[in-house]
Amino acid sequence: MSRVLSAGSPVAMPGRMSRLACAVSMAFAATAAVAQQSHRADVPPPQDTAYPGTVAIHVDASDTTQGIFRVHETLPVTAGALTLLYPKWIPGDHSPSGPVAMLAGLKVSVHGKPLKWTRDKYDVYAFHLDVPAGVSTVDVDFQYLSSRDGGYEMTDRMLDLEWNKVALYPAGHFSRDITFAPSVTLPHGWQFGSALETVSRSGDATTFKPVSFNTLVDSPIYAGRYFKRVDLTPAGDASVHLDIVADAPKYLEMTPEQVKVHRALASQAVKLFGSHHYDHYDFLFSLSDQLGGNGLEHHQSSEDGLGADYFTAWADAAPGRDLLAHEYVHSWNGKFRRPADLWTPNFNVPMGDSLLWVYEGQTQYWGFVLTARSGMWSPEEFRDALAMVAANYDRNREGFQWRTLEDTTNDPTAAHRSGLPYRSWQMSEEYYSAGQMVWLEVDAKLRALTHDRKSLDDFARAFFGVDNGSFVTRTYTFDDVVAALNGVAPYDWAGFLRAHVDTLDPPLLGGLEGTGWKLVYTDQPSAYEKQYDSRPESPRHLFNFSWSIGMTMFEDGQINDVRWDGPAFKAGVSTGATIVAVNGKDYSKDVLKDAIAAAKGGKEPIKLLLKFQGGYRTVPVDYHGGLQYPHLVRVEGRPDYLSQIIAPRR
Repeated sequence: MSRVLSAGSPVAMPGRMSRLACAVSMAFAATAAVAQQSHRADVPPPQDTAYPGTVAIHVDASDTTQGIFRVHETLPVTAGALTLLYPKWIPGDHSPSGPVAMLAGLKVSVHGKPLKWTRDKYDVYAFHLDVPAGVSTVDVDFQYLSSRDGGYEMTDRMLDLEWNKVALYPAGHFSRDITFAPSVTLPHGWQFGSALETVSRSGDATTFKPVSFNTLVDSPIYAGRYFKRVDLTPAGDASVHLDIVADAPKYLEMTPEQVKVHRALASQAVKLFGSHHYDHYDFLFSLSDQLGGNGLEHHQSSEDGLGADYFTAWADAAPGRDLLAHEYVHSWNGKFRRPADLWTPNFNVPMGDSLLWVYEGQTQYWGFVLTARSGMWSPEEFRDALAMVAANYDRNREGFQWRTLEDTTNDPTAAHRSGLPYRSWQMSEEYYSAGQMVWLEVDAKLRALTHDRKSLDDFARAFFGVDNGSFVTRTYTFDDVVAALNGVAPYDWAGFLRAHVDTLDPPLLGGLEGTGWKLVYTDQPSAYEKQYDSRPESPRHLFNFSWSIGMTMFEDGQINDVRWDGPAFKAGVSTGATIVAVNGKDYSKDVLKDAIAAAKGGKEPIKLLLKFQGGYRTVPVDYHGGLQYPHLVRVEGRPDYLSQIIAPRR
């Protein structure tokens, strides 16, 4: 096609021949487009009609050595064309991330005899077959080959089974209208947690209650050799459980205080929203340095995972401890209440992400707040964590010169959460943390408007706390958010929100001073920030000099990011380079820290010897501001709303 279009361009063929070639080219392109659309029509669009019968699915997840999930499905069918879909748009991922490349060995059969299938030419997630007359069921077998490159989904001690990765479902129906009867075989002696309800067990196989395909995809399984369930609320309606799988038995041990704060998390969330939308809720929690893919919300559960020593190194592991609260909040914000353009009739219709600054941004806000209210963070740890977020939008906000916060809601689809060479300029899903700062300012504004009689708590209860006990998703739009805020306190909320999410260089630090605090920098990191440096095994571990010289790097000196237009960037330092020496001394984190401190107030540059693309060069960085670490301090004469925000609710 490209060669035809090139030959038909006015540059290549002047005059009458050019026009003729262009016409032929355009006609050819139009014909191809019509053909493509016609072929895509072979994938039936979803209709809100019940799929006849129940799809039986069994997953053999016992091959932990090779990491292979073996799938068998039996589908009730009628004669004629049938299209099977592999889920593409995964809720919570906000992008077309279904790993169809990991599906292998697909076989379709009728009474043991193979039935030919073909993959759609334009949609690699769709598989077509023709069901012969007189056939009422077809069998489908395939394997899902889990990652073997780290971030494992299956190890010899635990696994994470996500049904969207191991299921094909019939096209032409809303996914809520298709019933699946799931079962699983686990390694001998393993225990599991899931929102699914068990019907029976036979040996290592478990059969679950039939559910809609929506519910199945929303109900993963965590299983492990070393398993422990902790009840966070009393047994009964809307009970909450912590289902833990660990790399070794010692990592399952919890102190009474640790149990207490995790129970407080469950109670503080219900006190915030005044409702629940689950029969029971399961934190599926892996404590492992091997299992990956953690941190995904579901309606009645969440996939959570942190380092193996989450409990045993509690005093030194505050960063990341907000994960459980964040994913729990999503049961209300994201699963029960959901932006209208994120609701789709099945898992292969594209999603829209325009309101992720509400879905994720306000969830990020409440995740921090509930972690503090429950006692999982001290007030100081909360403030230190918030200071680091605020500093990013004080020193690392260059990307907002060319794109808006709302535009970053496109990042999951555009970047697929891959690494970026210059994150501070490209920005990356800022709807999380920048959205968090917007909602902090909204909370401050509500308190100021009502003389501290109302707050964002009132919005949360009115907006997310409705229809107690209901599982039916209620969608929302920008106008719905504005109306709910006006219901708490009348104001130009549409103008306020648009000024923050839909304009360049948005104001993002107003919430701090509005709550009685301000951002400052000193030459000493907070105790919270020090924990990043002290835990090199953490996936978030980076040496952070972003607020001073303008770089973050890994332990080996490789530069992860260079702040756009920061001192290192202006000197010509590139991401991906490795620091070999600083001022003639072998590189280490402490050597670089000492050099930055020694250069304060002087004139001599900091000389970095870099290894990059097979060569070496020395880069002089003209920076003399010393070490810079963020902290929050009180603003005298202003109400301390921030302390009120994180105070436990009685």
